[in-house]
Amino acid sequence: MLFVSNLDPIVLSLGPISIRWYGLLFSCGFIIGYFLMQYMFRKRQYKTEDLDKLLVLIFFGTVIGARLGHCIFYEPDFYLNHPLEILKVWHGGLASHGGTVGVLLTVWIFCRHYKYQLLELLDMLSVPVALVSTLIRIGNFTNSEILGIPTDDSYGVVFAAIGENFPRHPAQLYEALAYFITFILLSIVYFKLKNRPNGLIFGLLFVMVFGSRLLIEPFKVEQADYSTGTVLTVGQYLSFPFIIAGLLVIIYAYLHNAKKEH
Repeated sequence: MLFVSNLDPIVLSLGPISIRWYGLLFSCGFIIGYFLMQYMFRKRQYKTEDLDKLLVLIFFGTVIGARLGHCIFYEPDFYLNHPLEILKVWHGGLASHGGTVGVLLTVWIFCRHYKYQLLELLDMLSVPVALVSTLIRIGNFTNSEILGIPTDDSYGVVFAAIGENFPRHPAQLYEALAYFITFILLSIVYFKLKNRPNGLIFGLLFVMVFGSRLLIEPFKVEQADYSTGTVLTVGQYLSFPFIIAGLLVIIYAYLHNAKKEH
């Protein structure tokens, strides 16, 4: 049975101001993540005032990194010829790979300045990040963006909201489900596995999130304005370094932990 999506991306309009499902879901994820991080900070007797500073940095790091990532990796020709368009974030165009790099840089700067242990803090952040990623992909679905390729399968979605009359793979929901499973698994590991090495959860986040991207990308319309000339998409090529990095972090975490025990 096909699902027809007539979802209005706007939840509420107040004069010139419009509240979109995407922004609402992102904000909800950020707020839930904030309270989750507060709980983690209190459990470790860390200063919650430091958390406020960290989340402000992460917000800007995410937006700047995601925007630059999209411009550099997905539409380089356009933005090289129209550099001022890079500043127009409200026109859309954010890449999760770039956002990830932005977050890592801001967390590294924060840890150096406030003397926190980098891998420990990244483990803590990985749990809410997986949840926020889930809600962002649901937001993409409500916006009828990051579309899947056409399909004849019965679980396809017709995005009537943008004038289409044929079904596509709901690739946004595939990713949302994968990220939610990641969130559940990381939560269990964080709260139940007491003797885990620092870096394990962060490494798992990279492997699971970007591993999911690697598998789901073939079901999505290519987002780059150029072809790689291979069977792999730009998104898949960008995912490989993060998967490898995640595996290396997991190996390092266990080796470092074993060294400490001896």
